[in-house]
Amino acid sequence: MATRPFEATLPRNAANQPVERPQNALLYDMELPFRGIFHPLGFSVEILTNDPEVLQAAEDSFGHIDEGRETTSLQIRIGISEGQDCICPPEPTRREYNHLYSLVADAENQALLDLKTFTAFAWLQRSTLKNRQYFRSNFLEKMVYLLLGASVVTDLHAACVSKSGKGVLLCGHSGAGKSTLAYACARSGWTYTSDDTSYLVNQSFPPRVIGHSHRVRFRPDARKLFPELVSYSVTPRMEGKPSIEIPVSELPILATASEAEVRAIVYLRRHPSETGSLLPFPKGMATQRLCEELFSAGDVRLRHEDILRAAFDNSAAYELAYSDSDQAIRELDLLISKI
Repeated sequence: MATRPFEATLPRNAANQPVERPQNALLYDMELPFRGIFHPLGFSVEILTNDPEVLQAAEDSFGHIDEGRETTSLQIRIGISEGQDCICPPEPTRREYNHLYSLVADAENQALLDLKTFTAFAWLQRSTLKNRQYFRSNFLEKMVYLLLGASVVTDLHAACVSKSGKGVLLCGHSGAGKSTLAYACARSGWTYTSDDTSYLVNQSFPPRVIGHSHRVRFRPDARKLFPELVSYSVTPRMEGKPSIEIPVSELPILATASEAEVRAIVYLRRHPSETGSLLPFPKGMATQRLCEELFSAGDVRLRHEDILRAAFDNSAAYELAYSDSDQAIRELDLLISKI
């Protein structure tokens, strides 16, 4: 007699009889008695877990902000199981379908996010949590910023500095000099908000962006431009290009602001032969490029594109061609005097 299809998929014992999987293997009723509220980018996020070390890691990631910009209902649940000690899992594979987003490192280390209801759960082994840098980079911070990006902010591939209360987004392809120019501006008296990632507050008019104003990240070759960076080594990172990450408190930056009102968008074009020029962009071109550079996908991306067009279609936008930071800062100073 043929085996019924659904039985063929079940595990079997020594007598070749189907074995039911215990319901508790789903971890659906795992108790999460430890609770903490944190404020990444100033927005409140509640983290529930069964291991206090998760909250300690969250303090490392988000503890530099102790007040909320506004209340949200975002909640992240992180369950830790014992398992067997193992080497560090691989970088999680990311997949997205409509509003569902997964991070899967292996069978014992994975997370699922619902970008429509803004909820998330991760199941991880304790040995993974012990690798604090891996846990923060690949699960904790990704989950938090994905939920924030689906609900209250739009990620921009841009640095941000301001002067006289007028914020300028510094945009451009990787290697255009966003981080180094933002830092050079800050050294010369501008207010520093972010290096190469800024977060537009959705439906903010005039447009406002938030940045990680407590640190600056540089490419290793920035040490050739700024002598104060020579003693710093490359910061270990779980993904992305090698970088040097330095707290602002250790740098000659006099003014920082976690938030800035954007008055202009400037796309950078750095080349050794340039002498410094700032040319207007055609209307809508800067917004189109910002849309093309979005980190999001699916329905969230479509919503972000609408948000960007509403925020920036009428903003002043330029291309800055330059060969060194001094040229660029002169042009940006002139821009500030006009807008």
